[in-house]
Amino acid sequence: MFDPREKIALFIDGANLYATAKSLSFDIDYKKLLAAFQKKGYLLRAYYYTALIEDQEYSSIRPLIDWLDYNGYKVVTKPVKEFFDSSGRRKIKGNMDIELAVDVMELSEHIDHIVLFSGDGDFRSLVETVQRRGRKVSVVSTLVTQPPMIADDLRRQADHFIDLADLIKEVGRDPADRPQRDRTPRVEEEDEFEDY
Repeated sequence: MFDPREKIALFIDGANLYATAKSLSFDIDYKKLLAAFQKKGYLLRAYYYTALIEDQEYSSIRPLIDWLDYNGYKVVTKPVKEFFDSSGRRKIKGNMDIELAVDVMELSEHIDHIVLFSGDGDFRSLVETVQRRGRKVSVVSTLVTQPPMIADDLRRQADHFIDLADLIKEVGRDPADRPQRDRTPRVEEEDEFEDY
């Protein structure tokens, strides 16, 4: 699946990967994740995309973002949009699909293998486009949950599908190393799993 001579770039849909790992009941160790893919080829870049709530004094995701930024990841963020639905409930949405797609297209001429950490079916046409440019695409998500966390058309379009459940030993955080969690809700993407 991976050629040790190929240039690899990781594109991580943060909200989607978080939801997938949570559905598998484990936490990602991002240091191990980088190391795992550095062994598979020449890891050129690792991008992490997430939306942030800007007006909160403390965001539960801020320590992760800061750590990633200092430890080999290119972090791409934008503020979430807040609105009220028809019944007056406060809703928060943040979608990073466009930012991720633009970066994939820009970098695709410099890499051989794109690894997309997302199950979002909206990325199927992006995968098809970079494949036409001669790039290999692996998608990381999971089929073992009910329902599966990956859209079927995205899985079928990818050159390779990597089930995150198969990577738990390689990239999972030891539960003993887990810090105390803040219960502040994470930003969920707008229509994040509508394709499933």
